[in-house]
Amino acid sequence: MQSGKLHWLEAARGRSGQHELDDTDLRLMRALVADGRASDVSLGEKVHLSSTAVARRRKILEEAGYITSYAANLNLRSLGYGTLVMVSIELMSQAEKVLQDFETAVLGSPSMRFCAFVTGDTDFLMILNVQSLEDYDTIYRKELSVLPHVRRIRSSFVLREVASRHIAPVVLQGP
Repeated sequence: MQSGKLHWLEAARGRSGQHELDDTDLRLMRALVADGRASDVSLGEKVHLSSTAVARRRKILEEAGYITSYAANLNLRSLGYGTLVMVSIELMSQAEKVLQDFETAVLGSPSMRFCAFVTGDTDFLMILNVQSLEDYDTIYRKELSVLPHVRRIRSSFVLREVASRHIAPVVLQGP
């Protein structure tokens, strides 16, 4: 065992430190990503553990911070938000105050689904789900155009979604 890392059983016994993931942990997390509501019995069948062992490992993974939350995946199209828009935003400068002002303001945007500070020709990338082009026009006028320090906004409408994953499979493949 590597120094500084703990085996899952040691973590289960309450010793402090970082939990070292094994193949069973990775299988369990893959199963939870596929169905976060699966029972411990069902998960145990998938990962070849007893339901008690699954519950213990799940708790360890949660306490170690590998599993941070559980969520429902909603069908946005059925809710009327079937249009996905990717918005690139360029700011007037990248001074700390400008970045802070923008980030604070964008958190108040109710239509924003995702926003990240990125490298390249743009400063921020946002993702929005909208109902229609008219809906986007309203969002553009009332939310995006009023964000502070914006030099340029470029919008791209997604024509067809090819793939959408909660997590890239390689993340949970293991060594």
